[in-house]
Amino acid sequence: MAETAAALPPVRRLSGALYGVFVLIGIATSTWVTRTPALRDALGASTEQMGLVLFGFSVGSMLGILSANAVTARLQARRTILLGTCLVLGGLALMAAGSALASLWCAFAGFLCFGLGIGWSDIAMNVECAALERLYQRTLMTTLHGCFSLGTLLGAALGMLMAYLQAPLLLHWLGVAALALLGVLPLVRHIHNHSAAPAPGEADRRPEPEPASGPVLGALRERRVLLIGLFILGMALAEGAANDWLPLLMVDGHGFAEAQGTVIYLLFTLGMVVGRFSGHRLLQHFARLRLMQASALAAALGVALAIFSPLPWLGAVSVLFWGLGAALGFPLALSAAGEGPAADSARRVGAVASLGYVAFLVGPPMLGFLGEHWGLRLGMLPVLAMALVAAVLAMVLQAWAERRTATGGVVQQTA
Repeated sequence: MAETAAALPPVRRLSGALYGVFVLIGIATSTWVTRTPALRDALGASTEQMGLVLFGFSVGSMLGILSANAVTARLQARRTILLGTCLVLGGLALMAAGSALASLWCAFAGFLCFGLGIGWSDIAMNVECAALERLYQRTLMTTLHGCFSLGTLLGAALGMLMAYLQAPLLLHWLGVAALALLGVLPLVRHIHNHSAAPAPGEADRRPEPEPASGPVLGALRERRVLLIGLFILGMALAEGAANDWLPLLMVDGHGFAEAQGTVIYLLFTLGMVVGRFSGHRLLQHFARLRLMQASALAAALGVALAIFSPLPWLGAVSVLFWGLGAALGFPLALSAAGEGPAADSARRVGAVASLGYVAFLVGPPMLGFLGEHWGLRLGMLPVLAMALVAAVLAMVLQAWAERRTATGGVVQQTA
């Protein structure tokens, strides 16, 4: 007990540093999300062209997620997180330049850089958090992602104010990038590369790091990891669609003004924050797989109301269900993937997150194309369908886990 108590302060500092970095990345993310209508106008882009611009974020994210394991093995978590966060903030600055120059290619490059940084920093932080959960028997992942949502809430509030004041995107985005960089530098110093250390009892048999592609392909051969990955594919699309398109959906699909669309996105982020910071308490009373199923159903309800509601106010309120449902899907799936042998945790988390980023890769151009031809409301139908598929997958995982338990297999369902 004395050794455990002595280890707690560094763990608190490490988790606190991860939380702080995720807050800042959340602020940076909602900084551009809340001003997408203004960016579209500055670029003179159509809905389909905006989809292609946002595709830069998806491509960068996928490149980042696929190379994250290799980069982290070489640089370790602290440097990977620092480098990734600097790319995120540099990407935001490039987006600002693209808006000022009315350059689609500059904006695309900014989103590409932003996505690459997100991929590297996100995987490194999730693997670090999974290592802490495993070694110290704590539920940290939902709080970690709750901090990201808290950041998006703060950034959305600032974006709402900037939209109301009609502040230039260049001033708004460069200011956020500069202030966030000043906040990141002291936080990163407290990250101790915990995931690089062997777990107790594994020091003599820790394998050498593998290339990024090998671990991902190997982990997806496990049926449980594949099912979790497909679940996160649907939930990532629900979360990513809101982050990419929700303000425009409310402006173009329901007739709200730009500032009102930002307020509605603020409601979505509020739902995300409440859901994720409630995750630890909910996991004390409900099995993880049950929560995953409930989250998918709540997200499906919110998306369905946003699509089909004839009343604009009901479509706006529906984003609370959308946010609450999307809140726990990603972190719960990552925690589930991180369970098991410590040596394989990084590749399982990386594999599941990779499938999640497929949604970020395919989502923006697909939804932009559908929105251009059907309108953004009907363009959200694939999001609804994938949320329902995620609910079914959670049921399959639950039934499979119960069968394994009944036949003597060991399946962990709660944190």
